[in-house]
Amino acid sequence: MKFEIMRDHLMMALNDVMKAVSQKTTTPILTGIKLDLNESGLKMTGSDSDITIQTFIPTEVDGDQVIRIIEEGSIVLQAKVFHEIIRKLPTSDVEIEVREQHHTLIRSGKSEFDLLGLNSSDYPLLPEVQEDQKFTIPADLLRSIIRETVFAVSTQESRPVLTGVHWLAKDGDLVCVATDSHRLARRKTTLPALPAESYSVVIPGKSLNELSKIIGDSTDDVEIVMTKQLVLFKSGDVLFYSRLLEGNYPDTSRLIPAEFKTDVIINSRALLSAIDRASLLSREERNNIVRFTSLDGNVVEISSSSPEIGKVEEEVAAESIEGEELKLSFSAKYMMDALKAIDASEVKIQFAGAMRPFILKSVHDETNLQLILPVRTY
Repeated sequence: MKFEIMRDHLMMALNDVMKAVSQKTTTPILTGIKLDLNESGLKMTGSDSDITIQTFIPTEVDGDQVIRIIEEGSIVLQAKVFHEIIRKLPTSDVEIEVREQHHTLIRSGKSEFDLLGLNSSDYPLLPEVQEDQKFTIPADLLRSIIRETVFAVSTQESRPVLTGVHWLAKDGDLVCVATDSHRLARRKTTLPALPAESYSVVIPGKSLNELSKIIGDSTDDVEIVMTKQLVLFKSGDVLFYSRLLEGNYPDTSRLIPAEFKTDVIINSRALLSAIDRASLLSREERNNIVRFTSLDGNVVEISSSSPEIGKVEEEVAAESIEGEELKLSFSAKYMMDALKAIDASEVKIQFAGAMRPFILKSVHDETNLQLILPVRTY
């Protein structure tokens, strides 16, 4: 294998592939990146067995030659070292040549590296995907769905299924839910071209975080292919495979109250800032608890205290407060995460009772719902 390539294109593709490579894998060859060169261009593949990312660099981009192919072939190179070498090469032109016994020469300017490669036939094959369950989604919408849900997944491996986001497609709606059993984030989206057959999958939160980085600021549509074992996202010249989590996701619809005793409409930024300030005194405490109390005259009081540090109280004007008087405590972190996820100027907070879950949503948009369980402190 021998070819010349523009360093910038190689580096961009490498940055994506590296997101799938782990140095902790029990399969040594997966610490490497597989390079496949043929007449159409260069494919690079990285995997940690949970996530697999493949990028493709065509020989020409917008009429400009990106790769000059001298001899086709394939090789596996140590990912971390290869990435660092390409990143630090002195010129924009790179020549890569594989010689006998997988010795791989990398030349740029007056620099020359000789890396020991591995046989590419030992690298795991990409999974076969039947593309009968597929649909497309705009990249910015997919980014929003991930941002508004993935933060609420569980970090505890004791219930692995809760470390993922549940995607349920049914009757033209895609409903994405994440919960760690103390809070819940749900995003509903109506998509015109969902498969007629309903499906339910749980995608690992880690996979969705990496996918969001790869999509970046793209404005293209992302094609999504679902199977029973994995999901494939196609974005431009990148294929992103993720395994699915096994197990039945709990029926979270029963957690969402149907009736409420108090409704509060309040400026999101003002509430977020007040909770952030109140948490300064409780941040060292184990649960970082902040209290929320409704006062006369459409005012809420945000307060917190620490026996070792002191206490803080702050009043925030609400647009409206309807219903019963309120007095409850919650995790400052959970509340701030929920307010950031909603990303609206005004939020409606609905309370079903002292120790019942309460929900937050935008005043003008009900597709994004956040739920938090209060903490007993009174």
